[in-house]
Amino acid sequence: MNKDLETPPEMKTTNRGFPLLTFEDHNGRKCSLQKSSLAITDCIWLGCDEIGLKKFDPKNGGWIDIELENNSPDPPYHIANTRMHLTQEKVRLLLPHLQRFAETDELYE
Repeated sequence: MNKDLETPPEMKTTNRGFPLLTFEDHNGRKCSLQKSSLAITDCIWLGCDEIGLKKFDPKNGGWIDIELENNSPDPPYHIANTRMHLTQEKVRLLLPHLQRFAETDELYE
């Protein structure tokens, strides 16, 4: 079964009372869509909540996840990916919230 169909964004509120939607991208990385606290301009935050640091390990045949506490970055063998990997279905689930923000400055009712 498609994981995206099972897990629509979860509606929450930040400790300061701002709307927050949490979800996982196609790779299972935790992501969020949040109303910004910026007072002058209406904005949102959208992206991965973790940096996804990976190290290239030719012995294992590719990229492996690493923790900063245990390893220090060593370019060009390390990359930090903060981009979301979204399926069409996940985009369909996020679109109503983005459309609502574009039209009303709110993420959800």
